[in-house]
Amino acid sequence: MKKINIAIDGPSAAGKSTVSKRVAAALGYVHLDTGAMYRSTACKALRCGIALDDEQAVCEMLKNTEIVLTPDGKVLLDGEDVTSAIREDAVSMAASNVSKHPQVRSDLVARQQKMAEDKGFVMDGRDIGTVVLKDAELKIYLTASVEARAQRRYDQNARAGLELQPLETIMKEIAERDYQDMHREVSPLRKADDAIEIDSSNMTIEEEVDQILKLAESRMEG
Repeated sequence: MKKINIAIDGPSAAGKSTVSKRVAAALGYVHLDTGAMYRSTACKALRCGIALDDEQAVCEMLKNTEIVLTPDGKVLLDGEDVTSAIREDAVSMAASNVSKHPQVRSDLVARQQKMAEDKGFVMDGRDIGTVVLKDAELKIYLTASVEARAQRRYDQNARAGLELQPLETIMKEIAERDYQDMHREVSPLRKADDAIEIDSSNMTIEEEVDQILKLAESRMEG
């Protein structure tokens, strides 16, 4: 069967990264978590004391920044493993801010497109099917209710040993992140015209993965 690229978009905490990793593993593909690249950018900006709204300063920082996504799912920022650090809520909100900048997106999108040239990649984020991989053979828009996503984020933070916030606070932050992502001027979050929407509010991860694998196999045989 031929190799294809799979684009998985959707709002914050919809489970894109978890599902993408499992789909990639099942197909023997490489998972590229594009959101981790924006989170890493935001993480370094915060650490360096760079104002998140200073586009030029963030871009200058990126020129001397190495972001590596390893096959086993780790995220390396200038050689440091930041896989857990970039999942903290403060970094999540900061990532939404830095992703608004056209020059930042241009830099990271170019890196992402270069990575996926050889096919056989599962890439997730918020503008993969609409901007990064517009020619992806399979596009998925993975969503879920705010309540379901907040519970998942809470559980994820608990497993990671991170400081836990009240569920209501997480719901509010997710709703705010949705608004920011959908209303930003550059590459707003939206479903690609040819994407297949999957509402995972009442689905298990296994059910989500199985559905996407069936869709992928039909494209790979085409």
